[in-house]
Amino acid sequence: MKKYIFMGVIGLFLLGSCNSKSGDGHEGHNHETEKHDHEGCDHDHEGEGHNHEGEEHDHEGHNHSEKAAGGHSDEIILPPAKAQAAGVKSNVIEPGIFHQVIKTSGQVMAAQGDESVAVATVAGVVSFRGKVIEGMSVSKGTPLVTLSSKHMADGDPVERVRIAYEVSKKEYERMKALVGNKIVSEKDFAQAEQAYENARISYEAVAKNNSASGQAVTSPIGGYIKSLLVKEGDYVAVGQPLVSITQNRKLFLRADVSEKYYQYLRTIGSANFCTPYNNKVYALKDLNGRLLSYGKASGGDGGYYVPVTFEFDNKGDIIPGSFVEIFLLSSPLENVISLPHSALTEEQGSFFVYLQLDEEGYKKQPVTLGADNGESIQILSGVKAGDRVVTEGAYQVKLASATNAIPAHSHEH
Repeated sequence: MKKYIFMGVIGLFLLGSCNSKSGDGHEGHNHETEKHDHEGCDHDHEGEGHNHEGEEHDHEGHNHSEKAAGGHSDEIILPPAKAQAAGVKSNVIEPGIFHQVIKTSGQVMAAQGDESVAVATVAGVVSFRGKVIEGMSVSKGTPLVTLSSKHMADGDPVERVRIAYEVSKKEYERMKALVGNKIVSEKDFAQAEQAYENARISYEAVAKNNSASGQAVTSPIGGYIKSLLVKEGDYVAVGQPLVSITQNRKLFLRADVSEKYYQYLRTIGSANFCTPYNNKVYALKDLNGRLLSYGKASGGDGGYYVPVTFEFDNKGDIIPGSFVEIFLLSSPLENVISLPHSALTEEQGSFFVYLQLDEEGYKKQPVTLGADNGESIQILSGVKAGDRVVTEGAYQVKLASATNAIPAHSHEH
């Protein structure tokens, strides 16, 4: 009996324990189940641990970028190999001499003595000798135009000159034989001699270039045909311009300067100019240029402008007659920082350069500009002596900065 009572107490104890654990079933009451769940939980934690490792990896990459940008938050990264391929070049900036600049406009003109015009020696109808076109190279004496007087009411002028020459020659020779015997007066003989010489000069001038097709007009100098002043079939009179020829060895640069700069004209020593057809800047110091003169008064056809004239060698790619932008170089300034145009970039009216910080690091730097001489620009602020500045390929660095602005990865917490 006691045995059964003892067994019943044991059963009630076990049942109570079981019910007690069943009440906390949300924490897991079955050891096997709990163990299984924990194993599953361990598995999830491993996966979660794996995710944390990936998350930790992302944080490491993120922290690396923050660390790299810690010293220069706006640093632009451009590897040396890419910089070289893009033509990026940089130089250490040192102060130098920079001239005060007067910016104006003007014109390139042919130098005096380097241009000539072929004119009509007789009246007639124009016929070009072969292909005569502007820009063509010609030698002195090259036939350019033939002037024909056939079927003209006045007849052939060359034939008329020949007849006048032969008549005057006979009269001169007749009177020459009589003047010694005082049969004709000295005055009459002198007039006959004068008429003869005039007829001879006229005939010799036209006879040497005359042919059956007409009177040939040749180039007076060697050079290039600048312009054709007549067309095929035009009728011209004696002395009318036909073809303009230029040697283009020397050119004039005429700058029209506002009279408000008159007091500075005596300090001008040289100039740079930019042509509209190739946007190239030419420096007179590289073309053996020299100042010829500057005007002492304004007015006239130039309005309120004073002319300043330079002479320089033509290297073959400058067109006489073209209008150009001119940068007159005045008094020199010492210890001025200047940069070439290729070093500057513009954004919404502001100008920037790129400083090279190290082998692959660059920084965008705003600058304030001063005078512009066409080749380089004075820098008033933003760059100091000793800075290494990108002087070529600045826009490539600008493109690299836009590329760096795109995030390399995204991370969500």
